[in-house]
Amino acid sequence: MAFFGLFGKEKKETLDKGLEKSKESVLSKISHAIAGKSTVDDDVLDNLEEALITSDVGVDTTLRIIERIQERVKRDKYLGTAELNAILVDEVASLLAENNSTQVMDFGDPLPCKPYVIMVVGVNGVGKTTTIGKLAHQYKQAGKKVYLGAADTFRAAAVEQLCIWGERVGVPVVKQQQGSDPASVAFDTLASAKANDADVVLIDTAGRLHNKDYLMDELSKVVRVMRKHDESYPHDIWLVIDGTTGQNAINQTKIFHKSFPLTGIVVTKLDGTARGGSVLSIAGSLQIPIRWIGVGERIDQLVPFNKQEFVEGLFENALSESEN
Repeated sequence: MAFFGLFGKEKKETLDKGLEKSKESVLSKISHAIAGKSTVDDDVLDNLEEALITSDVGVDTTLRIIERIQERVKRDKYLGTAELNAILVDEVASLLAENNSTQVMDFGDPLPCKPYVIMVVGVNGVGKTTTIGKLAHQYKQAGKKVYLGAADTFRAAAVEQLCIWGERVGVPVVKQQQGSDPASVAFDTLASAKANDADVVLIDTAGRLHNKDYLMDELSKVVRVMRKHDESYPHDIWLVIDGTTGQNAINQTKIFHKSFPLTGIVVTKLDGTARGGSVLSIAGSLQIPIRWIGVGERIDQLVPFNKQEFVEGLFENALSESEN
């Protein structure tokens, strides 16, 4: 089912608005790539390759896209530059479909069990706690009973920040004092959630990647202690990454995924950057599905990632606009 039909006009407009800066950047570079050309030839493909790489799509993903377009040129014999836009959308969406990014999640989807436990990880400054607040809001709006666990006991004011979100959204937050054992907080959160028949549990965690080994050891302990409740906990581990960091986000993802089997990625701050192409690189090069993307500061501006609609939002009408 299409994203537009599934989430309505308002969600589609939210996505398009959030991608404006990235689309303008891509538009400018693609326009330059085809300037003065009527057919897709080697020069156009070379220029397109440069345009995609400088749009943070990434070298590996870009080369795979160019190879696909080359195959189309060989097969169709003649390909006009006016057709390149539709081909870009088709080939990029097809590329993303080869990994695990095809399933679109929705906050109203039935949960496989109760409580459904999600541990949220990421480095400091990526918007992790804000993302948890937005997730809590949308799950609650969908009729789910939500509990938050303030297991980031290292960063100053992290617990307070999550409590503010809890009050704003209207969901309980399980907490202890700053400096407490994060695993103990997670354990208590699950105990409270189970006792109160919660549907969804979101566990916030610390993110000091500069001390990578210590952080990973701490997160491993959190997982071990949660599994004293149930061996299946956590059901999901979602990594939050900052969309403004471009290719650095991929390096962060690899570091975390090496230590934990990440089940999803949340990309934030896409509305404030022209580097939205990095999402294509992440989705195209890593076998980890992107679950949600943040396209604005409002509480409802965290939307499910749909590959087709994202690609269309980035490339849609780019060539026709460039010809006007």
